[in-house]
Amino acid sequence: MKVLVSDPISPKGVEILKKAGLEVDVKTGMKPDELKACIGEYHGLVVRSETKVTSEIINVATNLKVIGRAGSGLDNVDKAAATKKGIVVMNTPGGNTITTAEHTIAMMFSMARQVPQATASMKAGKWEKKRFMGVELFNKTLGIVGIGNIGKEVAKRALAFGMHVVGYDPYLSDENAREMGIEKVEIQDIFKRSDFITLHTPMTAETRNLINKETIKTMKDGVRIINCSRGGIVNEQDLYDALNSGKVAGAALDVFEKEPLPAGTPLLTLDNVVCTPHLGASTEDAQENVALAVAEQIADYLVHGVIRNAVNFPSVPAEQAQKLQPYLTLAEKLGSFASQVFEGAVTEITIEYRGDASELNTAPVTIALLKGYMTPILEETVNFVNASIIAKERGIEVKETRSADAGDYQSMVILKARIDGKERQLAGTLFSKKDPRVVRIDNFPVEFIPEGNLLFIFNNDRPGVIGNIGSYLGKCNINIARMHFGRESAGGMAISVVSIDVPVTHEQLEEIKKMPNILSVKVVSL
Repeated sequence: MKVLVSDPISPKGVEILKKAGLEVDVKTGMKPDELKACIGEYHGLVVRSETKVTSEIINVATNLKVIGRAGSGLDNVDKAAATKKGIVVMNTPGGNTITTAEHTIAMMFSMARQVPQATASMKAGKWEKKRFMGVELFNKTLGIVGIGNIGKEVAKRALAFGMHVVGYDPYLSDENAREMGIEKVEIQDIFKRSDFITLHTPMTAETRNLINKETIKTMKDGVRIINCSRGGIVNEQDLYDALNSGKVAGAALDVFEKEPLPAGTPLLTLDNVVCTPHLGASTEDAQENVALAVAEQIADYLVHGVIRNAVNFPSVPAEQAQKLQPYLTLAEKLGSFASQVFEGAVTEITIEYRGDASELNTAPVTIALLKGYMTPILEETVNFVNASIIAKERGIEVKETRSADAGDYQSMVILKARIDGKERQLAGTLFSKKDPRVVRIDNFPVEFIPEGNLLFIFNNDRPGVIGNIGSYLGKCNINIARMHFGRESAGGMAISVVSIDVPVTHEQLEEIKKMPNILSVKVVSL
Protein backbone atom coordinates (compact mmCIF):
# COMPACT_ATOMS: atom_id res chain seq x y z
CA MET A 1 0.00 0.00 0.00
CA LYS A 2 1.11 3.57 -0.71
CA VAL A 3 1.12 6.60 1.60
CA LEU A 4 1.53 10.22 0.52
CA VAL A 5 3.06 12.73 2.93
CA SER A 6 1.98 16.11 1.54
CA ASP A 7 3.19 18.40 4.35
CA PRO A 8 6.58 18.45 6.13
CA ILE A 9 6.80 16.06 9.09
CA SER A 10 9.69 14.62 11.07
CA PRO A 11 11.76 12.07 9.08
CA LYS A 12 11.23 9.69 12.00
CA GLY A 13 7.54 9.55 11.14
CA VAL A 14 8.31 8.66 7.53
CA GLU A 15 10.66 5.94 8.75
CA ILE A 16 7.90 4.38 10.89
CA LEU A 17 5.64 4.11 7.82
CA LYS A 18 8.40 2.50 5.77
CA LYS A 19 9.30 -0.01 8.50
CA ALA A 20 5.66 -1.10 8.54
CA GLY A 21 6.06 -2.18 4.92
CA LEU A 22 4.29 0.79 3.35
CA GLU A 23 5.54 2.58 0.25
CA VAL A 24 5.94 6.27 1.11
CA ASP A 25 6.19 9.31 -1.15
CA VAL A 26 7.01 12.71 0.37
CA LYS A 27 5.68 15.48 -1.89
CA THR A 28 5.31 18.76 -0.02
CA GLY A 29 4.15 22.11 -1.33
CA MET A 30 1.85 20.69 -4.00
CA LYS A 31 -0.85 22.86 -5.51
CA PRO A 32 -4.46 21.57 -5.38
CA ASP A 33 -4.39 20.48 -9.02
CA GLU A 34 -1.17 18.55 -8.46
CA LEU A 35 -2.63 16.76 -5.43
CA LYS A 36 -5.83 16.03 -7.32
CA ALA A 37 -3.85 14.49 -10.18
CA CYS A 38 -1.92 12.03 -8.02
CA ILE A 39 -4.12 11.24 -4.99
CA GLY A 40 -5.91 8.39 -6.75
CA GLU A 41 -2.93 6.05 -6.39
CA TYR A 42 -2.58 6.40 -2.60
CA HIS A 43 -4.20 4.49 0.26
CA GLY A 44 -3.06 6.85 3.04
CA LEU A 45 -2.50 10.62 3.25
CA VAL A 46 -0.52 12.44 5.95
CA VAL A 47 -1.07 16.20 6.31
CA ARG A 48 -0.49 19.04 8.72
CA SER A 49 -2.27 22.36 8.19
CA GLU A 50 -1.01 23.40 4.76
CA THR A 51 -2.70 20.79 2.56
CA LYS A 52 -6.42 21.44 2.01
CA VAL A 53 -8.19 18.10 1.67
CA THR A 54 -11.38 19.33 0.04
CA SER A 55 -14.38 17.34 -1.17
CA GLU A 56 -13.03 17.79 -4.70
CA ILE A 57 -9.81 16.04 -3.70
CA ILE A 58 -11.65 13.32 -1.78
CA ASN A 59 -14.01 12.56 -4.68
CA VAL A 60 -11.09 11.56 -6.92
CA ALA A 61 -9.21 9.68 -4.17
CA THR A 62 -10.40 6.30 -5.44
CA ASN A 63 -8.10 4.18 -3.24
CA LEU A 64 -7.81 6.41 -0.17
CA LYS A 65 -8.62 4.66 3.11
CA VAL A 66 -7.23 7.00 5.75
CA ILE A 67 -6.26 10.67 6.23
CA GLY A 68 -3.95 11.40 9.16
CA ARG A 69 -3.38 14.89 10.58
CA ALA A 70 -0.11 15.43 12.43
CA GLY A 71 -1.79 17.67 15.00
CA SER A 72 -5.23 18.15 16.48
CA GLY A 73 -7.00 20.70 14.28
CA LEU A 74 -8.86 19.39 11.24
CA ASP A 75 -10.22 22.59 9.69
CA ASN A 76 -8.33 21.76 6.49
CA VAL A 77 -10.02 18.36 6.00
CA ASP A 78 -13.59 17.94 4.73
CA LYS A 79 -14.61 15.35 7.32
CA ALA A 80 -18.18 15.06 6.01
CA ALA A 81 -16.99 14.18 2.49
CA ALA A 82 -14.44 11.71 3.89
CA THR A 83 -17.04 10.04 6.10
CA LYS A 84 -19.50 9.74 3.22
CA LYS A 85 -16.82 7.94 1.20
CA GLY A 86 -15.81 5.69 4.10
CA ILE A 87 -12.39 7.28 4.61
CA VAL A 88 -11.15 7.26 8.20
CA VAL A 89 -9.92 10.66 9.42
CA MET A 90 -7.41 10.55 12.28
CA ASN A 91 -5.62 13.19 14.30
CA THR A 92 -3.21 13.24 17.23
CA PRO A 93 -5.08 14.76 20.20
CA GLY A 94 -2.93 15.79 23.11
CA GLY A 95 0.26 16.05 21.10
CA ASN A 96 0.23 19.84 21.38
CA THR A 97 -1.19 20.17 24.89
CA ILE A 98 1.98 20.86 26.86
CA THR A 99 3.58 23.09 24.27
CA THR A 100 0.45 25.27 23.97
CA ALA A 101 0.13 25.53 27.75
CA GLU A 102 3.79 26.52 28.03
CA HIS A 103 3.36 29.12 25.29
CA THR A 104 0.40 30.58 27.19
CA ILE A 105 2.56 30.95 30.30
CA ALA A 106 5.40 32.43 28.26
CA MET A 107 3.03 34.98 26.76
CA MET A 108 1.67 35.86 30.20
CA PHE A 109 5.17 36.42 31.62
CA SER A 110 6.26 38.41 28.55
CA MET A 111 3.23 40.67 28.85
CA ALA A 112 3.52 41.12 32.62
CA ARG A 113 7.21 42.09 32.45
CA GLN A 114 7.19 43.70 28.96
CA VAL A 115 10.07 41.47 27.86
CA PRO A 116 9.68 41.92 24.07
CA GLN A 117 9.35 45.71 24.36
CA ALA A 118 12.40 45.97 26.62
CA THR A 119 14.41 43.75 24.27
CA ALA A 120 13.53 45.93 21.27
CA SER A 121 14.45 49.05 23.24
CA MET A 122 17.87 47.70 24.20
CA LYS A 123 18.60 46.55 20.66
CA ALA A 124 17.84 50.10 19.57
CA GLY A 125 20.66 51.25 21.84
CA LYS A 126 18.50 52.51 24.72
CA TRP A 127 18.50 51.87 28.48
CA GLU A 128 14.93 52.64 29.58
CA LYS A 129 14.75 50.96 32.97
CA LYS A 130 12.00 53.19 34.34
CA ARG A 131 9.81 52.80 31.26
CA PHE A 132 9.31 49.05 31.56
CA MET A 133 7.76 48.67 34.99
CA GLY A 134 6.13 45.23 35.24
CA VAL A 135 3.72 43.41 37.53
CA GLU A 136 4.13 40.18 39.49
CA LEU A 137 2.05 37.07 38.89
CA PHE A 138 2.29 36.11 42.57
CA ASN A 139 -1.01 36.61 44.44
CA LYS A 140 -2.80 37.66 41.27
CA THR A 141 -6.05 36.03 40.12
CA LEU A 142 -5.91 34.12 36.85
CA GLY A 143 -9.24 33.45 35.17
CA ILE A 144 -9.25 30.48 32.81
CA VAL A 145 -12.10 30.15 30.32
CA GLY A 146 -12.19 26.46 29.36
CA ILE A 147 -10.63 23.83 31.65
CA GLY A 148 -9.85 21.21 29.03
CA ASN A 149 -6.47 19.53 28.55
CA ILE A 150 -4.65 22.80 27.87
CA GLY A 151 -6.55 24.79 30.48
CA LYS A 152 -5.65 22.19 33.13
CA GLU A 153 -1.95 22.40 32.31
CA VAL A 154 -2.03 26.20 32.43
CA ALA A 155 -3.72 26.00 35.85
CA LYS A 156 -1.02 23.67 37.21
CA ARG A 157 1.72 26.09 36.24
CA ALA A 158 -0.11 29.17 37.46
CA LEU A 159 -0.71 27.57 40.86
CA ALA A 160 3.02 26.88 41.10
CA PHE A 161 3.62 30.62 40.71
CA GLY A 162 1.36 31.37 43.68
CA MET A 163 -1.56 32.62 41.60
CA HIS A 164 -5.18 32.15 42.63
CA VAL A 165 -6.91 30.30 39.76
CA VAL A 166 -10.60 30.64 38.98
CA GLY A 167 -12.09 28.73 36.10
CA TYR A 168 -15.22 28.56 33.97
CA ASP A 169 -16.19 25.36 32.18
CA PRO A 170 -19.76 24.00 31.97
CA TYR A 171 -18.44 20.43 31.94
CA LEU A 172 -16.17 20.76 34.96
CA SER A 173 -17.61 19.28 38.14
CA ASP A 174 -17.08 21.01 41.48
CA GLU A 175 -15.19 17.98 42.77
CA ASN A 176 -12.76 17.88 39.83
CA ALA A 177 -12.18 21.62 40.15
CA ARG A 178 -11.34 21.30 43.84
CA GLU A 179 -8.93 18.42 43.11
CA MET A 180 -7.07 20.65 40.66
CA GLY A 181 -6.96 23.61 43.05
CA ILE A 182 -9.29 25.65 40.84
CA GLU A 183 -12.21 27.68 42.13
CA LYS A 184 -15.09 26.99 39.73
CA VAL A 185 -17.08 30.14 38.93
CA GLU A 186 -19.49 31.50 36.34
CA ILE A 187 -18.04 33.34 33.38
CA GLN A 188 -19.29 36.70 34.68
CA ASP A 189 -17.13 36.14 37.79
CA ILE A 190 -14.10 35.45 35.59
CA PHE A 191 -14.55 38.88 34.05
CA LYS A 192 -15.18 40.69 37.35
CA ARG A 193 -12.45 39.11 39.48
CA SER A 194 -9.49 38.30 37.27
CA ASP A 195 -6.24 40.20 36.96
CA PHE A 196 -5.28 37.99 34.03
CA ILE A 197 -7.73 36.17 31.73
CA THR A 198 -6.65 33.33 29.44
CA LEU A 199 -8.88 31.67 26.86
CA HIS A 200 -8.88 27.95 26.08
CA THR A 201 -12.20 27.31 24.38
CA PRO A 202 -13.13 26.37 20.81
CA MET A 203 -14.64 28.79 18.33
CA THR A 204 -18.41 28.41 18.35
CA ALA A 205 -21.37 30.69 17.80
CA GLU A 206 -21.48 31.20 21.57
CA THR A 207 -17.77 31.97 21.99
CA ARG A 208 -17.33 34.20 18.94
CA ASN A 209 -16.61 37.74 20.18
CA LEU A 210 -16.77 36.46 23.77
CA ILE A 211 -14.35 39.23 24.68
CA ASN A 212 -16.06 42.39 23.42
CA LYS A 213 -16.72 45.95 24.55
CA GLU A 214 -19.63 44.87 26.77
CA THR A 215 -17.78 42.08 28.57
CA ILE A 216 -14.66 44.23 28.85
CA LYS A 217 -16.72 46.86 30.71
CA THR A 218 -17.36 44.28 33.47
CA MET A 219 -13.65 43.53 33.92
CA LYS A 220 -11.22 45.03 36.40
CA ASP A 221 -9.43 48.18 35.34
CA GLY A 222 -5.97 47.11 34.20
CA VAL A 223 -6.90 43.53 33.35
CA ARG A 224 -4.54 41.61 31.04
CA ILE A 225 -5.85 39.18 28.40
CA ILE A 226 -4.12 36.17 26.80
CA ASN A 227 -5.49 34.30 23.78
CA CYS A 228 -3.69 31.21 22.52
CA SER A 229 -6.86 29.34 21.52
CA ARG A 230 -8.76 30.59 18.45
CA GLY A 231 -8.92 33.86 16.58
CA GLY A 232 -12.33 35.51 16.67
CA ILE A 233 -13.03 34.74 20.32
CA VAL A 234 -11.66 38.21 21.01
CA ASN A 235 -13.21 41.13 19.13
CA GLU A 236 -10.01 42.77 17.96
CA GLN A 237 -11.45 46.26 17.41
CA ASP A 238 -13.04 46.30 20.87
CA LEU A 239 -9.79 45.07 22.42
CA TYR A 240 -7.84 47.76 20.55
CA ASP A 241 -10.13 50.47 21.94
CA ALA A 242 -9.83 49.08 25.49
CA LEU A 243 -6.03 48.90 25.25
CA ASN A 244 -5.94 52.49 24.03
CA SER A 245 -8.15 53.71 26.86
CA GLY A 246 -6.17 51.85 29.53
CA LYS A 247 -9.13 49.72 30.63
CA VAL A 248 -7.09 46.72 29.49
CA ALA A 249 -3.46 47.08 30.55
CA GLY A 250 -2.05 44.53 28.14
CA ALA A 251 -2.81 41.74 25.71
CA ALA A 252 -0.84 38.68 24.60
CA LEU A 253 -2.16 37.20 21.36
CA ASP A 254 -1.06 34.13 19.42
CA VAL A 255 -4.19 33.79 17.25
CA PHE A 256 -6.15 36.27 15.17
CA GLU A 257 -9.37 36.66 13.20
CA LYS A 258 -7.41 36.68 9.93
CA GLU A 259 -4.12 34.85 9.56
CA PRO A 260 -1.60 35.92 8.38
CA LEU A 261 -2.38 39.36 9.81
CA PRO A 262 -3.21 41.98 7.16
CA ALA A 263 -0.77 44.86 6.80
CA GLY A 264 -1.65 47.80 9.00
CA THR A 265 -3.50 45.78 11.65
CA PRO A 266 -4.16 48.38 14.43
CA LEU A 267 -3.26 46.04 17.31
CA LEU A 268 0.33 45.84 16.06
CA THR A 269 0.77 49.57 16.60
CA LEU A 270 0.26 49.36 20.37
CA ASP A 271 3.16 49.06 22.81
CA ASN A 272 1.07 47.08 25.31
CA VAL A 273 0.44 44.17 22.93
CA VAL A 274 2.65 41.09 22.80
CA CYS A 275 2.00 38.90 19.77
CA THR A 276 3.29 35.78 18.04
CA PRO A 277 2.32 34.23 14.67
CA HIS A 278 0.25 31.24 15.90
CA LEU A 279 3.17 29.51 17.61
CA GLY A 280 1.20 27.64 20.28
CA ALA A 281 2.10 24.21 18.89
CA SER A 282 5.39 25.21 17.30
CA THR A 283 8.09 23.37 19.20
CA GLU A 284 10.43 20.72 17.87
CA ASP A 285 9.21 18.36 20.58
CA ALA A 286 5.53 18.74 19.71
CA GLN A 287 6.08 18.45 15.96
CA GLU A 288 8.08 15.26 16.40
CA ASN A 289 5.51 13.82 18.82
CA VAL A 290 2.59 14.34 16.44
CA ALA A 291 4.59 13.03 13.45
CA LEU A 292 5.45 9.81 15.28
CA ALA A 293 1.90 9.40 16.55
CA VAL A 294 0.16 9.88 13.19
CA ALA A 295 2.62 7.57 11.44
CA GLU A 296 1.99 4.79 13.98
CA GLN A 297 -1.78 5.26 13.70
CA ILE A 298 -1.81 5.09 9.90
CA ALA A 299 0.50 2.09 9.87
CA ASP A 300 -1.71 0.28 12.41
CA TYR A 301 -4.81 0.92 10.31
CA LEU A 302 -3.43 0.09 6.86
CA VAL A 303 -1.45 -2.96 8.00
CA HIS A 304 -3.55 -4.34 10.88
CA GLY A 305 -6.97 -2.68 10.48
CA VAL A 306 -6.77 -1.06 13.93
CA ILE A 307 -8.42 2.37 14.25
CA ARG A 308 -7.04 4.82 16.82
CA ASN A 309 -7.91 8.49 17.35
CA ALA A 310 -10.40 8.57 14.49
CA VAL A 311 -12.73 11.57 14.56
CA ASN A 312 -15.36 10.09 12.25
CA PHE A 313 -15.42 6.33 12.91
CA PRO A 314 -15.46 4.18 16.06
CA SER A 315 -13.58 0.92 16.32
CA VAL A 316 -16.23 -1.51 15.02
CA PRO A 317 -16.01 -4.60 12.81
CA ALA A 318 -16.37 -3.79 9.12
CA GLU A 319 -19.53 -5.88 8.75
CA GLN A 320 -21.31 -3.69 11.36
CA ALA A 321 -20.12 -0.33 10.09
CA GLN A 322 -22.69 0.06 7.29
CA LYS A 323 -25.69 -0.68 9.51
CA LEU A 324 -24.41 1.46 12.37
CA GLN A 325 -23.33 4.52 10.36
CA PRO A 326 -26.79 6.18 10.13
CA TYR A 327 -27.28 5.75 13.89
CA LEU A 328 -23.79 7.10 14.57
CA THR A 329 -24.64 10.21 12.55
CA LEU A 330 -28.01 10.61 14.30
CA ALA A 331 -26.50 10.19 17.77
CA GLU A 332 -23.67 12.63 17.14
CA LYS A 333 -26.11 15.24 15.79
CA LEU A 334 -28.39 14.79 18.82
CA GLY A 335 -25.47 15.23 21.18
CA SER A 336 -24.13 18.31 19.40
CA PHE A 337 -27.57 19.97 19.21
CA ALA A 338 -28.29 19.29 22.88
CA SER A 339 -24.92 20.65 23.95
CA GLN A 340 -25.52 23.91 22.09
CA VAL A 341 -29.07 24.55 23.37
CA PHE A 342 -29.19 23.03 26.88
CA GLU A 343 -27.48 25.40 29.31
CA GLY A 344 -25.78 24.36 32.53
CA ALA A 345 -23.47 21.70 33.95
CA VAL A 346 -24.51 18.18 32.97
CA THR A 347 -24.05 15.46 35.60
CA GLU A 348 -25.84 12.55 33.94
CA ILE A 349 -26.64 11.48 30.38
CA THR A 350 -29.04 8.63 29.67
CA ILE A 351 -29.49 7.30 26.14
CA GLU A 352 -32.66 5.35 25.45
CA TYR A 353 -32.68 3.00 22.44
CA ARG A 354 -36.14 2.07 21.24
CA GLY A 355 -37.50 -0.16 18.48
CA ASP A 356 -34.93 -1.30 15.90
CA ALA A 357 -32.26 0.77 17.62
CA SER A 358 -32.54 -1.42 20.72
CA GLU A 359 -31.22 -4.41 18.75
CA LEU A 360 -27.97 -2.70 17.75
CA ASN A 361 -24.48 -2.88 19.20
CA THR A 362 -25.16 0.43 20.93
CA ALA A 363 -21.75 1.00 22.55
CA PRO A 364 -20.31 2.93 19.57
CA VAL A 365 -23.59 4.84 19.14
CA THR A 366 -23.40 6.01 22.75
CA ILE A 367 -19.80 7.10 22.18
CA ALA A 368 -20.90 9.02 19.08
CA LEU A 369 -23.53 10.85 21.15
CA LEU A 370 -20.98 11.74 23.84
CA LYS A 371 -18.56 12.93 21.16
CA GLY A 372 -21.27 15.16 19.73
CA TYR A 373 -22.26 16.49 23.14
CA MET A 374 -18.79 17.49 24.28
CA THR A 375 -17.21 18.69 21.04
CA PRO A 376 -18.88 22.16 20.82
CA ILE A 377 -17.46 23.42 24.11
CA LEU A 378 -14.08 21.72 24.59
CA GLU A 379 -10.92 23.17 23.14
CA GLU A 380 -9.33 19.74 22.69
CA THR A 381 -10.46 17.36 19.96
CA VAL A 382 -13.05 14.85 21.17
CA ASN A 383 -13.08 11.64 19.16
CA PHE A 384 -14.46 8.11 19.29
CA VAL A 385 -11.49 6.98 21.35
CA ASN A 386 -11.49 9.56 24.13
CA ALA A 387 -15.17 10.61 24.38
CA SER A 388 -16.03 8.19 27.19
CA ILE A 389 -12.84 9.01 29.07
CA ILE A 390 -13.47 12.76 28.88
CA ALA A 391 -17.07 12.29 30.03
CA LYS A 392 -15.85 10.34 33.07
CA GLU A 393 -13.19 12.95 33.83
CA ARG A 394 -15.89 15.61 33.72
CA GLY A 395 -17.97 13.75 36.28
CA ILE A 396 -20.72 12.81 33.79
CA GLU A 397 -22.49 9.54 34.57
CA VAL A 398 -23.55 7.76 31.36
CA LYS A 399 -26.40 5.23 31.24
CA GLU A 400 -28.14 3.21 28.53
CA THR A 401 -31.66 1.74 28.43
CA ARG A 402 -33.45 -0.34 25.76
CA SER A 403 -37.07 -0.86 24.81
CA ALA A 404 -38.74 -2.65 21.90
CA ASP A 405 -41.49 0.00 21.85
CA ALA A 406 -40.69 3.03 19.65
CA GLY A 407 -44.26 4.37 19.55
CA ASP A 408 -45.09 5.85 16.16
CA TYR A 409 -41.59 5.26 14.82
CA GLN A 410 -39.64 2.21 13.76
CA SER A 411 -36.70 3.26 15.91
CA MET A 412 -35.79 6.10 18.24
CA VAL A 413 -32.76 7.39 20.08
CA ILE A 414 -33.59 9.60 23.07
CA LEU A 415 -31.03 11.72 24.92
CA LYS A 416 -31.87 12.62 28.51
CA ALA A 417 -29.49 15.03 30.21
CA ARG A 418 -29.64 15.93 33.89
CA ILE A 419 -28.50 19.55 34.07
CA ASP A 420 -28.44 21.51 37.32
CA GLY A 421 -30.89 18.98 38.80
CA LYS A 422 -33.39 19.18 35.93
CA GLU A 423 -33.93 16.72 33.08
CA ARG A 424 -33.79 17.88 29.46
CA GLN A 425 -34.72 15.62 26.55
CA LEU A 426 -34.04 15.35 22.84
CA ALA A 427 -35.45 12.56 20.64
CA GLY A 428 -34.43 11.55 17.14
CA THR A 429 -35.18 8.91 14.54
CA LEU A 430 -34.17 7.80 11.05
CA PHE A 431 -36.32 8.40 7.98
CA SER A 432 -35.88 5.83 5.21
CA LYS A 433 -33.52 4.02 7.60
CA LYS A 434 -30.71 6.51 6.96
CA ASP A 435 -31.78 10.16 7.19
CA PRO A 436 -31.57 11.66 10.73
CA ARG A 437 -34.41 13.74 12.14
CA VAL A 438 -35.04 15.40 15.48
CA VAL A 439 -38.67 14.75 16.46
CA ARG A 440 -38.97 16.12 19.99
CA ILE A 441 -37.29 18.71 22.21
CA ASP A 442 -38.37 18.36 25.85
CA ASN A 443 -42.19 18.37 25.65
CA PHE A 444 -42.34 20.07 22.26
CA PRO A 445 -43.11 17.87 19.24
CA VAL A 446 -41.10 19.16 16.26
CA GLU A 447 -39.51 17.62 13.20
CA PHE A 448 -36.38 18.96 11.51
CA ILE A 449 -33.17 17.89 9.80
CA PRO A 450 -30.21 18.39 12.16
CA GLU A 451 -27.69 19.95 9.79
CA GLY A 452 -26.16 23.28 8.84
CA ASN A 453 -26.82 26.64 10.49
CA LEU A 454 -29.86 26.74 12.75
CA LEU A 455 -31.60 29.25 14.99
CA PHE A 456 -33.28 27.62 17.99
CA ILE A 457 -35.87 30.00 19.42
CA PHE A 458 -38.09 29.88 22.51
CA ASN A 459 -41.05 32.20 22.12
CA ASN A 460 -44.56 32.94 23.27
CA ASP A 461 -47.11 31.41 20.91
CA ARG A 462 -48.44 34.70 19.54
CA PRO A 463 -49.27 36.00 16.05
CA GLY A 464 -46.46 37.81 14.26
CA VAL A 465 -43.45 35.97 15.70
CA ILE A 466 -42.74 33.98 12.55
CA GLY A 467 -43.34 36.99 10.32
CA ASN A 468 -40.96 39.18 12.30
CA ILE A 469 -38.17 36.61 12.11
CA GLY A 470 -38.66 36.03 8.39
CA SER A 471 -38.83 39.73 7.58
CA TYR A 472 -35.71 40.56 9.56
CA LEU A 473 -33.64 37.73 8.06
CA GLY A 474 -34.81 38.80 4.60
CA LYS A 475 -33.70 42.37 5.32
CA CYS A 476 -30.29 40.95 6.30
CA ASN A 477 -30.16 39.02 2.99
CA ILE A 478 -30.14 35.71 4.89
CA ASN A 479 -32.07 33.00 3.08
CA ILE A 480 -34.30 30.66 5.11
CA ALA A 481 -34.00 27.06 3.94
CA ARG A 482 -36.59 25.57 6.30
CA MET A 483 -38.67 26.60 9.33
CA HIS A 484 -40.13 24.19 11.87
CA PHE A 485 -42.35 24.85 14.85
CA GLY A 486 -43.66 23.12 17.94
CA ARG A 487 -45.83 24.13 20.87
CA GLU A 488 -47.11 22.59 24.08
CA SER A 489 -50.55 24.21 23.74
CA ALA A 490 -52.20 27.05 21.81
CA GLY A 491 -51.18 30.42 23.20
CA GLY A 492 -48.54 28.95 25.50
CA MET A 493 -44.81 28.36 25.01
CA ALA A 494 -43.50 27.49 21.56
CA ILE A 495 -40.23 26.67 19.84
CA SER A 496 -39.01 27.56 16.38
CA VAL A 497 -36.12 25.94 14.52
CA VAL A 498 -35.00 28.02 11.55
CA SER A 499 -32.51 26.60 9.05
CA ILE A 500 -30.54 29.38 7.34
CA ASP A 501 -27.99 29.36 4.54
CA VAL A 502 -25.38 31.44 6.40
CA PRO A 503 -24.83 32.03 10.12
CA VAL A 504 -26.11 35.21 11.70
CA THR A 505 -23.67 37.73 13.13
CA HIS A 506 -23.53 38.61 16.82
CA GLU A 507 -25.27 41.91 16.09
CA GLN A 508 -28.05 40.21 14.10
CA LEU A 509 -28.56 37.70 16.91
CA GLU A 510 -28.99 40.52 19.42
CA GLU A 511 -31.62 42.15 17.20
CA ILE A 512 -33.62 38.91 17.00
CA LYS A 513 -33.52 38.60 20.79
CA LYS A 514 -35.16 42.05 21.08
CA MET A 515 -38.20 41.08 19.00
CA PRO A 516 -41.63 40.91 20.69
CA ASN A 517 -42.46 37.53 22.31
CA ILE A 518 -38.95 36.15 21.76
CA LEU A 519 -37.75 34.58 25.02
CA SER A 520 -34.36 33.20 23.95
CA VAL A 521 -32.36 32.49 20.81
CA LYS A 522 -29.51 30.04 20.33
CA VAL A 523 -27.28 29.72 17.29
CA VAL A 524 -26.59 26.06 16.45
CA SER A 525 -24.03 24.77 13.97
CA LEU A 526 -24.23 21.12 12.89
